[in-house]
Amino acid sequence: MTQTLVLYDTLSNLPGNSWSPNPAKPRFILSYKGLPFVTVWVEYSDISIAMKAIGAKPNKRPDGTDVYPVPVLSDPNTGTLITDSLEIASYLEKTYPEKPIFPNNSESLIREFDSAHIKLIIPAVKSIFVRSTEILSPTSAKFFIKVRSMDVPLPWDANYDEDWALLEKGHNTAYEWYQKTDGKWFMGDTFSYADIIVACWLLWFKRVLKEDEWVRISSWNGGKWAQVLADVEKECGLA
Repeated sequence: MTQTLVLYDTLSNLPGNSWSPNPAKPRFILSYKGLPFVTVWVEYSDISIAMKAIGAKPNKRPDGTDVYPVPVLSDPNTGTLITDSLEIASYLEKTYPEKPIFPNNSESLIREFDSAHIKLIIPAVKSIFVRSTEILSPTSAKFFIKVRSMDVPLPWDANYDEDWALLEKGHNTAYEWYQKTDGKWFMGDTFSYADIIVACWLLWFKRVLKEDEWVRISSWNGGKWAQVLADVEKECGLA
């Protein structure tokens, strides 16, 4: 019998807490594969302390300093502690291959997809960062601004209209990718981690944006993105 896995995620003021796209990805995978798991919620400002305490490995910033991200997954079945959503996905696929998320040996392809997709989002991320600070505790919001501004310089609210234009442009490109397949998924009729990636970024938007802002995204490309999120949530048993 499979022991319960532990997923470390970041706390918020939202009902159900979940908001951040990267920890959402392993949650979707765990649910899709039917693996038992619990979530340990960590204040954003306490991530480094909490991850050091459990022995998680840090990532390195370009300047050589350590940064402790979430998600982190602890698997008592193997005694493994894994950091980074993509590496967690790879680990879960190799360790629990039932209901594959990298079908037909597609992990390399989907790793490239992940890299390409995030490049569509990052140029427009400032406005989303602003909204993200609004659902965190004051201490965590302050820390979020400090950490994220190292990679995405302040101010974050100076070019709202331009950011939204870039975000729509990015989704237009992603729409073209999906249009090249015959089914509703990125790989046609075959569900994969690529769809989870897209859905978890959309989940972030839906969770932190104002209602009218999410309605705006939902209207793009004939309602494609609200439908993708709904389809992936249903496929993973999270609807």
